[in-house]
Amino acid sequence: MSLKAGIVGLPNVGKSTLFNAITNQKILAANYPFATIDPNVGVVVVPDERLDYLNDLYKPKSLVPTTIEYTDIAGLVKGASNGEGLGNKFLSHIRETDAIVEVVRCFENSDIIHVDGTVDPVRDIEVINLELMLADLEVINNRIGRIGKKAQMTKDKEVRFEVDTLNKIKDALEHSINIRQLDLTDDELELIKSFNLLTLKPIIYMANVDEEACISDTNEYVEAVREHAKGENALVITVCAKIEEDLCELPIEEREMFLNELGIKDSGLNKLIKATYKLLGLSTFFTAGTDECRAWTFKTGSKAPKCAGIIHSDFEKGFIRSETISFEDLKKYGSELKVKEAGKLRIEGKEYIMQDGDICHFRFNV
Repeated sequence: MSLKAGIVGLPNVGKSTLFNAITNQKILAANYPFATIDPNVGVVVVPDERLDYLNDLYKPKSLVPTTIEYTDIAGLVKGASNGEGLGNKFLSHIRETDAIVEVVRCFENSDIIHVDGTVDPVRDIEVINLELMLADLEVINNRIGRIGKKAQMTKDKEVRFEVDTLNKIKDALEHSINIRQLDLTDDELELIKSFNLLTLKPIIYMANVDEEACISDTNEYVEAVREHAKGENALVITVCAKIEEDLCELPIEEREMFLNELGIKDSGLNKLIKATYKLLGLSTFFTAGTDECRAWTFKTGSKAPKCAGIIHSDFEKGFIRSETISFEDLKKYGSELKVKEAGKLRIEGKEYIMQDGDICHFRFNV
């Protein structure tokens, strides 16, 4: 499955600098609003030591990791939902993503102008969230306007259900409640799926801190962001744009040493990838052989046929079984043959819930 996350934030919070660093690209990053005019897309490889092990074991002709696509979306400002700044054009770019990464400024620097004059991350979060809510409210009101009268004149249960659902969401938005905070049923979620509502999308707050705070992991601004995030069930990660910028200039083999010297356990990119997987409830299964070793991303809790369909729709339609071994068993015994000899090869059917680290060979017939 293809994953897309949109990186948003007010102007001059370090958003484009972080995007440059985590995707190792050199797009425009300047100390003035709207340096990013068009959305920039960077595809990053999801690092996975298990895939490295499979590569060493099978020595395949092709090695295919899973990836995440990050889009750097131009700085939003107060009034964006009404066309202020660069307006609705960029709100539409956010609608195309699976998750939102909101970069929040949590550092003081008089040389970098803040659009509101002072550093206040919770205020910044509320500015952007309000714009997203207003944009969603416009979508909901437009839909109610189209079918509201029909609902009053008909006994059609589906139309009535839609109007009730829309009014429930409208009431929440008017009370400054994000849609993702609502306890919506599966039917309600399916109903609004095509609307691509912005405040329904899961969100990660990326707190951009200075070097000292990144190393010590203590910062009053970050604590304020974490407290705010609790009410939204959102995730918070801390990164330092300057450190990430320095890191991407180094050869890959020197990056871990650089982080160790600073006393930092993980790069900003790795933090972001882990947070994205956790936020979206994702796991990884593998296909492995001498032709190709490949990582595949799936929604945690999915059944085997659904996962087989990620490879090809025919695999799901004609699913017979999955010949499955766990990565841990393969690593323990050292080869597929020894796994089989130990009785650890499993034959799983249509109701099998796929597990993270499963190595599968799907049997199908169409």
